[in-house]
Amino acid sequence: MTTASVKVLIEERTLGAIARVTIENAAKLNTLDSHLMIAFVGELEALAKRDDLRAVVLTGGGEKAFIGGANIFEMATLDAEHAEAFITLVHRSCNALRELPVPAIARVNGYALGAGLEVAAACDLRIASSNAVFGMPEVKVGIPSVVEAALLPGLIGWGRTRELLLFGENIDAATALAWGLVEQVVAPGALDAAVDKRLAALLAAGPQAVRRQKKLIRDWEDMTVAQAVRAGIECFTQAYSTDEPARMMADFAKRKRS
Repeated sequence: MTTASVKVLIEERTLGAIARVTIENAAKLNTLDSHLMIAFVGELEALAKRDDLRAVVLTGGGEKAFIGGANIFEMATLDAEHAEAFITLVHRSCNALRELPVPAIARVNGYALGAGLEVAAACDLRIASSNAVFGMPEVKVGIPSVVEAALLPGLIGWGRTRELLLFGENIDAATALAWGLVEQVVAPGALDAAVDKRLAALLAAGPQAVRRQKKLIRDWEDMTVAQAVRAGIECFTQAYSTDEPARMMADFAKRKRS
């Protein structure tokens, strides 16, 4: 019997480290139970401390699912007290991705349902296989979609969010792309190449600039426009506390002259 786990593979590259995180529970469509979520949060929090980290790629084991949702058999045993603890773990799993200091890319290789779609929404970029399926089916089993489902209006608007959450019906990858739920859809065999292309672009950018940009985007979510502009001015100024702007601009100018 295969035990569910979170697998982390670190790729040491010239320009920094890439972490590939895999939810290994393929026999159950990579559904999340409490033990798996605790392990997941722990791995992400450890990665967040790495100064050399440039990006995280998250996917599900096997080819059928990214994350098929939260474990319904565990949820069926919950009472009100334990329900709060369980859904807080779902939130912590999503929030650990949002709090990573570097971009998180969701490599969506199949079903992304319920908590799985919330995890994908918590990533900074979503690249999906053309056979991926997305949905928030919670109302069909007697519970509302909550926690990071609140990120969906920012991706797809309120109307599409209501359609997903109130009816609980799945959509295919083409629809997800049209709605803005994912940023790219490719053939299953091209998924890794598409992810690697995005990684190459991130690695070519300034590592401190990317970290500052992710934090600023995250901060903007809770700010008025005026506050966001002010925060941007401060962030821009702070960038010049390192040599990264001068060094990268000099390299850019040199390439233009050659």
